[in-house]
Amino acid sequence: MQLGVFIPIGNNGWLISTTSPQYKPSFDLNAEVVRKAEAFGFDFALSMIKLHGFGGPSQFWDYNLESFTLMAGLAAVTKRIQLFATCAVLTMPPPLTARMAVTVDSISHGRFGVNIISGWQRREYAQMGIWPGSTHYNRRYDYCSEYVTIMKELWETGHSDFKGDFFQMDDCRLLPMPTAKIPIICAAQSDAGTRYAARHADYNFCSSFGVNTPTAVTDSVARLVKATAETGRSCGALVSTMVIADETDAAAMAKWRHYVAGTDHEALAWRESQAEDDPTRDPLAGPNKRKTFKMQDLPTQGGVLVGSYAAIAAMLDELADVPGVQGVMLTFDDFLIGMEQFGTRIQPLMRSRNNLRRAA
Repeated sequence: MQLGVFIPIGNNGWLISTTSPQYKPSFDLNAEVVRKAEAFGFDFALSMIKLHGFGGPSQFWDYNLESFTLMAGLAAVTKRIQLFATCAVLTMPPPLTARMAVTVDSISHGRFGVNIISGWQRREYAQMGIWPGSTHYNRRYDYCSEYVTIMKELWETGHSDFKGDFFQMDDCRLLPMPTAKIPIICAAQSDAGTRYAARHADYNFCSSFGVNTPTAVTDSVARLVKATAETGRSCGALVSTMVIADETDAAAMAKWRHYVAGTDHEALAWRESQAEDDPTRDPLAGPNKRKTFKMQDLPTQGGVLVGSYAAIAAMLDELADVPGVQGVMLTFDDFLIGMEQFGTRIQPLMRSRNNLRRAA
């Protein structure tokens, strides 16, 4: 099973709480996290893009770095690990994103990929006057399909004359071309999004939900496997989950309960109000899945694994056994401590990782 880390480009990582570790993002912090990941043999690191936080007493995600420039810096201080930046498609035309990707590909010597997000949080874009309105929700995957098609044409041929509903290229040029294939990641959950991923992406994040329910992603992964089989392409399922670990189950659960006690309900309410903008009310989208797993009032964006080092290793092995899962992308309550715990105490216990070569 591949391992990745969802690096803390936003303040406080992925815990929406006033009692969880509180920290601001910086290049130095993220460089230390990614260097640890590389040393422990992780396969990739990915940074999100967030343009407007959730506020509340924790100021959740009010502080954020920019994804492409951060990953360009990390490319210069790493040697092996694959790096993914995130592109918010409404903010940049595809030829510019394609050129930026070629630049980071050059810095990293072929270790770079792009995560494509369609845009679900209206306020991120309305603050800049570029929100296209609620109709975007209905056609966002058509928009992304055109976007990725143009980038791939430029990367593969150095030229695009693409004409679509959203973009019209006129002898658009891109040289130099990348030194290696630039993989595309997306994080689609709906049926329409899954079909888009199967047609255009190399990997798709299938969100995990629940506490200590590693196989809760089974249905989402199965949809991706079915859609990919229909396209005849390869699109691997990656699962994102948080790890909260300690010597014993009781100690780890005590930390989780402490974070839950400090849940920033104001920030959560703001998140849910933004999600309500989507007129499609997709039952497979994050807000509805959180309600299904009774997580809408918990201080997290998705699934959480809580337990001893041995228990976490066992749950990740259980996840690795889900048909179609190619890898997992991890977040931690405290990234520096969590990465060290994972590399020295958890990974050595994982059956799904014990046959892989560790990085020197």
